[in-house]
Amino acid sequence: MVGINHVALEVGDVDEAVTFYGRIFEVELRGRVHGMAFLDMGDQFLALAQSEAPGAGPGAHFGLVVEDRARVRKALQDARVEVEPGRGLHFRDPWGNLVEVVQYSEVQFTKAPEVLGGMGLEGLGKSESAQRELREKGLSG
Repeated sequence: MVGINHVALEVGDVDEAVTFYGRIFEVELRGRVHGMAFLDMGDQFLALAQSEAPGAGPGAHFGLVVEDRARVRKALQDARVEVEPGRGLHFRDPWGNLVEVVQYSEVQFTKAPEVLGGMGLEGLGKSESAQRELREKGLSG
């Protein structure tokens, strides 16, 4: 694991949640899709998902950043952990927590070179699309 990419919270009303978090923190709305809003937190984000019963549905999850998503998929298969259907790589731990796995090279989440080196991950790079996202936000040269 390299780090946490995002946290998704279930809320009763997405607009109210955006207003609430905006009163407490300086937030920038990254975008919206039906029933969801994404608030930027530097190179990470908070996802707010509309739910009839917050905390009881499938929307709440957290995203982990890894060096090699294919290796995690293989480890899940070897451990006989069911991978959730759909796009990307999602699974539930034995307690029902939903985990999304994203690959470091594909997302804007970034660790400083000295931190990556200290983790034994020196040379870990970014895709062109991830580099573009970082440049557009002024987070990369």
